Amino acid sequence: LRLAPQPVDLVAVAQAALDAVQPLAVARNVHLAFSPGSTAIEAVSGDAGRLQQVIWNLLANAIKFTPAGGRVGVFIQPSNDHMEVRVVDTGQGISPDFLPHVFERFRQADDATTQRHSGLGLGLAIVRQLVGLHGGTVHAASQGVGCGATFTVRLPVSPGEAHVDSAALGERR
Repeated sequence: LRLAPQPVDLVAVAQAALDAVQPLAVARNVHLAFSPGSTAIEAVSGDAGRLQQVIWNLLANAIKFTPAGGRVGVFIQPSNDHMEVRVVDTGQGISPDFLPHVFERFRQADDATTQRHSGLGLGLAIVRQLVGLHGGTVHAASQGVGCGATFTVRLPVSPGEAHVDSAALGERR
């Protein structure tokens, strides 16, 4: 897998991913929200297409496991020398037993509800691999079944790169 690293505007990448999953969210009656934060968003060095794939995959999973009338949000904010992209949903959540295995290839929770959804169990493993190739980390958190989930991607900031004034953008969607 080859990356084409360059300065990446995470706000634009997240917006493109949101636009791509919008029809799925509409079909499932799931509300999408986007908040790029109230402070300047620093550029990261990376492959914009692959980072969009990461966010798209997290969004698609969140929408898939969120019931009708639920909410999926994307939040971008600086955190020390990293940028954080969080995808937060009000979906079915992740059991404490499965949480440590969520990024493993071909792993899916054994819950009957999870088995209703198609997939091979590769999406989150691909997310972890792509984020790692960008020098970042990804973490999953959930208070348990029925409590939603939060996936946090941390990417290193590109030193000396431009930033986006997200305060001027306001909340989207």
